[in-house]
Amino acid sequence: MTAEKCSTTRTTNFSKRHPEKNVPISNERVDIVTERGRADEQAEAPVEQSESSNPSESSNNDSPEKKTPQEPSEATLLEQMGGVSGLIYSSVPVLVFILANTFFGLQVGIWSAVGSAVAITISRLIRKEPLQPAISGFFGVAIAAFLAYRTGSAKGFFLFGIWASLVYCGVFLASVLVRWPLAGVIWNFLNGKGTSWRKDKFSRFGYDVATLVLAAVFGARFVVQHWLYDSDYTGWLAFAKIAMGYPLYALALLVVVWAVRRSDKHLERLEQQQVATDAEIEEHLRLKYGVK
Repeated sequence: MTAEKCSTTRTTNFSKRHPEKNVPISNERVDIVTERGRADEQAEAPVEQSESSNPSESSNNDSPEKKTPQEPSEATLLEQMGGVSGLIYSSVPVLVFILANTFFGLQVGIWSAVGSAVAITISRLIRKEPLQPAISGFFGVAIAAFLAYRTGSAKGFFLFGIWASLVYCGVFLASVLVRWPLAGVIWNFLNGKGTSWRKDKFSRFGYDVATLVLAAVFGARFVVQHWLYDSDYTGWLAFAKIAMGYPLYALALLVVVWAVRRSDKHLERLEQQQVATDAEIEEHLRLKYGVK
């Protein structure tokens, strides 16, 4: 190896080890490095042609890598809530209570509502359906029945749900004020996506809107049902509890789905831009220091 080539090699290696130091490279050295690179490419060309001469073998080797097993799809929010059957079962104890209370009195209505909630839980257990909606519904009916028994009136059955709506409304509003919108927190927690969305203002704004819509739903439920409670409209109170339950939740969830898709697309776009930026920086450094 000549002294000039040795000098070029030492300069290139020093640049690789110390990229922060701009080592000047003369035009003659750059030409030598370029000529060596062309000679190496010509030497490697026959090897590449021999490897690509048998396309059938390369395609056979690549085909197993392209075949990836399909991952199981994540449960939708409706499935996590118990599916359509869960939405229907949640209304059964209320209807049973109203009918039994109308025809047989308060005590029969209370025990009938509790019995229907127990029957629904056992039925879902036997059929191996999600138990979480049934268990939460059972405890809700049990608390409502206890309040109806303590107050001695049928409208007491709805007292827990009325004040719970007010609490939920306040919690959802507070989550927006502290920049932890519950619509985003709950959704990303259920789907295991972490909290990276909070660092993106665009995504957080969408979840703020969805959280405020949910807060409005709970607020409307409290205002309407509390007025019916004070006016002793027990029948209309039962109707309002059902009508302002899952139907309103379904409308609010449409906004949540909009926020989720909006956030996912934006975060994916940012990730792609970051990858492209990193590739450009790496290519720039390679060109700057003559690294292959």
